[in-house]
Amino acid sequence: MRSSVLLCGKRGPWVKYRTGVLTVTSVNVNGLRAAAKKGFVEWLAQTSADVLCLQEVRAESHQLPEAAGAPEGWHVTHAPAAAKGRAGVSLYTRREPDRVRVGFGSAEFDGSGRYVEADLPGVTVASLYLPSGEAGTPRQDEKYRFMDEFRGHLQDLRGRAAADGREVVVCGDWNIAHQEADLKNWRGNRKNSGFLPEERAWLGRLYEEDGYVDVVRALHPDTEGPYSWWSYRGQAFDRDTGWRIDLQVATPGLAAKAVKAYVERAATHGERWSDHAPVTVVYER
Repeated sequence: MRSSVLLCGKRGPWVKYRTGVLTVTSVNVNGLRAAAKKGFVEWLAQTSADVLCLQEVRAESHQLPEAAGAPEGWHVTHAPAAAKGRAGVSLYTRREPDRVRVGFGSAEFDGSGRYVEADLPGVTVASLYLPSGEAGTPRQDEKYRFMDEFRGHLQDLRGRAAADGREVVVCGDWNIAHQEADLKNWRGNRKNSGFLPEERAWLGRLYEEDGYVDVVRALHPDTEGPYSWWSYRGQAFDRDTGWRIDLQVATPGLAAKAVKAYVERAATHGERWSDHAPVTVVYER
């Protein structure tokens, strides 16, 4: 399987992180070419993020407009899927990474455009697009295979990072709502992919056994949501009938430094440039 990577750096020195602060934003763009026409470029121009993790880019680098795919002031890694027009993840960083890795060593999934990670000073940041699945179909079986392999990678990644004195944060569309507080209509979704008992238990093992932390939930322990995805169907957005499936999952040392987490929800339905909203966390370093 193939994967292609584009590293883009343009004109002048890299913008350095603000002293003592690292701001990380993650968003499923639901097709970057479409999002670029709806407001993503304008949003990107004003974001305060130091690192931006994108999912479901659904394009090769040469198909993207420069303002979205290779913007000035950012170092960009695109990892598209071998299957045209599907999946695809990207990382945008204000400074050049020390190392970039596409995939996690999976023969089945490394060409699927679902994972890319980069080493920055003291921290490894990754963009993840976990399969959505469909209960009772081969798509759900594929999701479970991905989950099984990916958990092993997360365990290894934490071990390697600890040995190097590094922290880890894996950002992205995890396509699983862990608890009832993570989706509005939890009663009606108990048999649907994204809220199945097996999926929820898998996330629980990452937190309880493998030592990772759901950073947004840690900062907002008693809140319904904050939701990050709303269907385009009906009035889901206007009624805030959403799911919290876009997560920043970090090692405890980094999670303990998170001081602010929020969802950048559009003011109105018409101002949305994706069916997901950016999830931003500010870490003190």
